[in-house]
Amino acid sequence: MIEARDTGASQASRPKGGQDLRPEDRDGPRRRAKSSGSRTPVIIVAAVVVVLAVAGAAAFFLLGGDEEKESAAPGNGARLTPVAYTPQMADKDMAKLAQRAADQRPITQGEAFPADVKTVAYQKYSFSLAASQLAGDCKAVTWGQRLQGDLAKYQCSQIARGAYVSQDRKHVGQFVAINLASQEGAEQIVRDLDPATGAGFVYPLTAPGTPDFHAGFSAAYAQAYGHYAIVTWVQRAGGVQPASLNEMIDASLAIEKPADFVWGRLELVDGTPR
Repeated sequence: MIEARDTGASQASRPKGGQDLRPEDRDGPRRRAKSSGSRTPVIIVAAVVVVLAVAGAAAFFLLGGDEEKESAAPGNGARLTPVAYTPQMADKDMAKLAQRAADQRPITQGEAFPADVKTVAYQKYSFSLAASQLAGDCKAVTWGQRLQGDLAKYQCSQIARGAYVSQDRKHVGQFVAINLASQEGAEQIVRDLDPATGAGFVYPLTAPGTPDFHAGFSAAYAQAYGHYAIVTWVQRAGGVQPASLNEMIDASLAIEKPADFVWGRLELVDGTPR
């Protein structure tokens, strides 16, 4: 079961280990449709109204307040963490992609962000890719001592980031792919990215002329795919509170299309087209 954790809620009101929120039935994302028949596609989030407690809860959205708004590297936004976070570990379909030793070719810009991910859509949400970046320095595009320590420990070699904006400019999204040496490392990074750990997060990629990610409500969904950690992170422009988490999950399903490159990698390692 995937947990959807509202990290802006008080500890007293949040069940131990995160709150399980079940969604309305919906089609699974493209990447899940490509998996074997034994895999059951699930994204568990409820159609519930997310109520932010008080204005003071904004402290949860932007760690450390103004002090944390240090000068970021070009292309990096502010130090932010999502309010709702959904982690998922790798499943058996990814076993042959569990080690980078079997998949040594570096990700390329064209592979992660080909022409067919320049415009993406799911349900009523349609997004355009406003900017993309492939970083070989994993520390430069992340913050947090513990996260950066684990990225080094598990030999992060690349982080691909894509900034998306919806056609109506009411939503923004971030796609992130992290290349680790092993599935063990990818799963550890998925755990580190949970805001409850305080380990750190990936900087949102900024794109000139498009809304930046802001302190406020946002939701991120992370999963290990073999030795890759894939993250989709979405927000109403300006950090406005969504009507429900279903709005966030549907938006995230649109911008996760670049994750298709992982299935291409799996086909090459496996030798069996899917």
